[in-house]
Amino acid sequence: MANQKNYTPEGYKALTDELDYLKSVRREEIKEAIATARSFGDLSENAEYDEARNEQAKTEARISELEELIANAIIVDENSIDTSIVSLGSVVTVYDVEYDEEIVYSIVGSNEVNPLEKKISDQSPIGRALMGKREGDTVVIEIPAGTVHMEIKKVARAQKNEG
Repeated sequence: MANQKNYTPEGYKALTDELDYLKSVRREEIKEAIATARSFGDLSENAEYDEARNEQAKTEARISELEELIANAIIVDENSIDTSIVSLGSVVTVYDVEYDEEIVYSIVGSNEVNPLEKKISDQSPIGRALMGKREGDTVVIEIPAGTVHMEIKKVARAQKNEG
């Protein structure tokens, strides 16, 4: 039973880049660390060897996880995003009535969330409330800290990062 998740092209590329790094660079680093630790002698009391083996296990687990995520990924075609409504891949400018401020959110898949960059999941309380809404709509959102009123000022597609 596949656990399919939606990704923006940027989020999907981040997954494939991480997988490539772990397979091509990190595996070699760990292999060298294990060889170095083995040279220290008795493996039964060798903390460096134990640490390198633990790191190897974590890395292999992450590789397996990334391979499964990539195999089950659904990539959103950003060119087909209807900029008149909020959807996955949208960049939404909202006006927060309570805090009297404009905020720009990127609506992303749940594995791409980054609050510091204002990338919120389509499954988060705010993301879920904004989905399907249009420019000019007002939404009332129940969040853990209380109720938030937001006016949607602009809906756009994410800008491609060049270079």
